[in-house]
Amino acid sequence: MDESHDSTIGEDYTDRLRNRRGHAWKRLLPDPYRRNIRRLNLGRTLDVGCGIGRCLAFVDGNGVGVDHNPTSVAVCRERGLEAYVPEDFQLSDRGLFDSLLLSHVLEHMDEDAGVSLISSYLRSLRPSGKIVVITPQAAGQRSDPTHVRLIGEHEVSRLFGRLGVELESARSFPFPRPVGRFFTYNETVVTGVLRGEASGGD
Repeated sequence: MDESHDSTIGEDYTDRLRNRRGHAWKRLLPDPYRRNIRRLNLGRTLDVGCGIGRCLAFVDGNGVGVDHNPTSVAVCRERGLEAYVPEDFQLSDRGLFDSLLLSHVLEHMDEDAGVSLISSYLRSLRPSGKIVVITPQAAGQRSDPTHVRLIGEHEVSRLFGRLGVELESARSFPFPRPVGRFFTYNETVVTGVLRGEASGGD
């Protein structure tokens, strides 16, 4: 995640993620969100801004996470997941990935920071690799004071255009978009494909 947003670094933010993961309904009914990730057919996945590893756990060992919060990375590792802070990931040789996943990341930064973040990992993506962006809708946006802007299909499409990524699909999950006005956990899921050489946001 963008390192300019200090509010997502440290133990306090990690504890907030733990508390959300601990909500009773999420423990009892994780399957819709797990199935959502699995049906995207991500292949080997680089989870950028992986937090404490919710989505990373859903790829069943076929992924690597990276997050700028060392406390969250430590929680991932405690859970048996492979995760790194950006500096350590850049120094490692993890090979190429079939997909980049950014779940609940881009709403924490402005568009330029989002372009910079994604472009810094595009070299880890195979040719014609997939990029998946998942963002909260209106109620979810309001639920976290570290969110700086509401991002929907239009905003992601514009960002993709700057990166040389072709928009493939966009949908609301798990309910239609109007539900996102009051259901905190409704999400926008946007998928793109990297065509040719990445533009790097220029």
